[in-house]
Amino acid sequence: MSKEVENGRKLSKKEQRRQQVARQERNRKMRLIIPVAVVLLGLAALVAYRAFQSEIEGVTQVAAAPGSQHDDLLQINFGGLPPMGGAHASQWQNCGIYAEPVLPQYAIHSMEHGAVWITYHPDLPAEEIAALQDEVRGQPKILLSPYPDQSSPIVLSVWDRQLVVEEAADERISAFISRFRGQTGPEANASCANGIGTPLG
Repeated sequence: MSKEVENGRKLSKKEQRRQQVARQERNRKMRLIIPVAVVLLGLAALVAYRAFQSEIEGVTQVAAAPGSQHDDLLQINFGGLPPMGGAHASQWQNCGIYAEPVLPQYAIHSMEHGAVWITYHPDLPAEEIAALQDEVRGQPKILLSPYPDQSSPIVLSVWDRQLVVEEAADERISAFISRFRGQTGPEANASCANGIGTPLG
């Protein structure tokens, strides 16, 4: 068997084997390091992207309420603007489109799970309601419903943030959904299904 040569010097079988083992070890480490590095770079890029995203004009923020404040006797009155978190029922509202109002104590629990709750004044024109439904139909973690006596035509709420808009064509609606859906709420990774209610879509 011919021997390998390094710098003009013949290598013994023992030296050849040692170098082969060293090469295999280097290759093994690289197979581990490269995927980890790719994941870390991806996470860093995501953090940087979120940090440098421009603010959405009109979004208000309140101090984050603690999660898991369950109270099945709680009743929250309609009117004004929907709540942005706080005490809520132990069951959540199944996400989707509703033609009738959903009770805030259930919707808050959905927001705790990272849902965007879009509410509209019941007197909103039918074409505006249809446009909102088209905007959110089939999308996960979105709850759309009328809100009696709401003080603004359309309101988007997540846990600790809210945006008031005048019409369904407002481009901030899709920006708000993209920015905050599944990102806010103490249990933002939890499901928005298998709760209560039967949405239209």
